Amino acid sequence: MLFDTAAGAIAYDDFGPKAAPAVVLIHGFASNRNEGWRRTGWLKAFEPRGERVIALDLRGHGESLKSHDPADYSHVAMAEDVAALMDHLGVASAAVIGFSLGARMALGLALDHPQKVQKLILAGVGERLFEPSREAGSLAAAMRAEDPAAIDHPLLRSFRQFADEQGEDRLALAALSEGQGRSFSLEALDAVRAPTLVVVGSRDALAGRAEGLADAIPGARAETVPGCDHFGLITHGLFKGKAFDFLDGYLDDDFPPFE
Repeated sequence: MLFDTAAGAIAYDDFGPKAAPAVVLIHGFASNRNEGWRRTGWLKAFEPRGERVIALDLRGHGESLKSHDPADYSHVAMAEDVAALMDHLGVASAAVIGFSLGARMALGLALDHPQKVQKLILAGVGERLFEPSREAGSLAAAMRAEDPAAIDHPLLRSFRQFADEQGEDRLALAALSEGQGRSFSLEALDAVRAPTLVVVGSRDALAGRAEGLADAIPGARAETVPGCDHFGLITHGLFKGKAFDFLDGYLDDDFPPFE
């Protein structure tokens, strides 16, 4: 399905009972709603739970609007797309799960529209969220490279190969990587009011430690998936289990013990 914004169309899927509690899924860089949530088993895992599940393609990805102008990819504009889609679907508030770039969008949504986020799961981001971006220019160059084999950095080459495998518009992704101007400070995250779970893989050098981010968000929990790198986290069953436990309240400190 497509939702028209002033900037262009945002593609999305809307599953489950419309009156059920809603969950919004926001994928990572160079991915899309099908690769990020369907192929990895998340949509199948949600089926028996009965929630309403909404998954969208971020700007520059999948079937959503494409632009080669970095000015069209600010964090604020992309988070506003999510808020506008929720309004379009009549969803006043939802649990929000974001992975990597999607986690940044989810965090922006929680700060700019706190009433829309009931619970927040930030995956594939950790303490390095607070570091100045050192990858944006290099990532843009990797997306514009004619030959992926010429990209020296293994992580950047992996992102480029992944984008090519998905058939993504690499020039749009280059523009997106240059247009991300929002930074998150320790002080700003003190304003997050949604119960928050931060999940990273133990081998995810791109994210850094989960605790470094969770400590900046009031009451947030940190979970680390052992032996898992950045790309492996999204498919890992332990991530799904932790996410569902968090959504169901089993990780709450005041949850009564099993008898």
